[in-house]
Amino acid sequence: MAMQPMLKFVNVARDMPEKRSAEDRRDDFQEVYHEFINKKAAEQASRCSQCGVPYCQSHCPLHNNIPDWLLMSATGRLEEAYQISQATNTFPEICGRICPQDRLCEGNCVIEQSGHGTVTIGAVEKYITDTAWDKGWVKPVAPIAEREESVGIIGAGPGGLAAADRLRAQGFKVTVYDRNDRSGGLLTYGIPGFKLEKDIVMRRVKLLEDGGVEIVNNCAIGENISFAEIRGKHDATIIATGVYKSRDLGGPGSGLGGIVKALDYLTASNHLNFGDDVPEIESGELNAEGKNVVVIGGGDTAMDCVRTAIRQGAKSVKCLYRRDRANMPGSVRETQNAEEEGVEFVWLAAPKGFTGDDNVTGVMVQKMRLGAPDATGRQAPEEIVGADYVEQADLVIKALGFEPEELPVMWDTPELKVTRWGTVSADFKTHETNLEGVYAIGDIVRGASLVVWAIKDGRDAADSIAKSLSGGS
Repeated sequence: MAMQPMLKFVNVARDMPEKRSAEDRRDDFQEVYHEFINKKAAEQASRCSQCGVPYCQSHCPLHNNIPDWLLMSATGRLEEAYQISQATNTFPEICGRICPQDRLCEGNCVIEQSGHGTVTIGAVEKYITDTAWDKGWVKPVAPIAEREESVGIIGAGPGGLAAADRLRAQGFKVTVYDRNDRSGGLLTYGIPGFKLEKDIVMRRVKLLEDGGVEIVNNCAIGENISFAEIRGKHDATIIATGVYKSRDLGGPGSGLGGIVKALDYLTASNHLNFGDDVPEIESGELNAEGKNVVVIGGGDTAMDCVRTAIRQGAKSVKCLYRRDRANMPGSVRETQNAEEEGVEFVWLAAPKGFTGDDNVTGVMVQKMRLGAPDATGRQAPEEIVGADYVEQADLVIKALGFEPEELPVMWDTPELKVTRWGTVSADFKTHETNLEGVYAIGDIVRGASLVVWAIKDGRDAADSIAKSLSGGS
């Protein structure tokens, strides 16, 4: 009788790919985790219990067929595993690297609930698609028939690129407009290389171009071309700009030199790693080398900043967060990686202002405690009277989240309907806005969210457009 290939969680322990040592990691921007080897990936995939109602799948925004591709991986049918993975996810190797699996698929794994440790879904997903690239199974999209209609997409981030891929597969002419010099949005310039090496993103962009997607870089709407012109050129338009306006922080001294925005800081570092000339790093303005660095915020962007500062050779790196570890929004795995690399977390600490004459010399910190829950159910931080001090700092990085830019004003399109938060108002299912033939997806609709949600929105909007341009069929 053939041996049961799955359900091995009872006698095979959970095992992640090996991590590079913290000493090694601190000196470069390469990814932290080593690759699984074939045998190890198959072994870990075989721990899946193949449950009848797969919570991993239902808690994935893309509803990836996770149990199916784990079974294929465990039984050595990797090309089929790749085909199943690619059927629901445009960029599986990117999601495998940067999705917060602990909050999504892995966090809802049934064997995790039973105390056996979750299946390492993200690591296997990454392994499957990296293998597919190595073996040449990943091919440019080749539509069965070309169509006359064209779609314009504003923003070459994960949402815009996912929509482009799906529309192109159905034969539509697709043009993507992006204001940056390289495509990929935050995948390229927001996320550091130690979480997502940039050749991974660039080869996806090239694959789309090889499949016939036209990408126009260095193209800012309202400057190089108007929104009205884009709408006039295409049968449908998708707004996929993301949210880039940084939340700010007031208080005494908030205008001092040496206080910078997280996105400016991360973008400069990523440009440098591409080999570009970055004057702001040369001048030291966006360079942590030799400095006492304080990062304010507790999300994944804050984790990216503290870990980048370590790699730039900072003298010390501290992260201030106004709640405690248990209430931190960032990934637990990222916080752990940061601590291993030498970051110090200062919990229950809120900035009240900054000291210094021209340049910042310190952050005025107010110690906090957690009080009664707020409207969302999280405990609200309260000040502890008389408990304040100054944290020494030569470089302060604000990582307080992002808000939408004022698109109706920037694009001279006051009729575009936005919500009270400034996000574009779009139908929950079809992604249509109040303007005919204009759709909106990703963070510009949801507010700052996950890459996987942007991919889902992009795929869904592409299907809505295809249906609309085919007369509803």
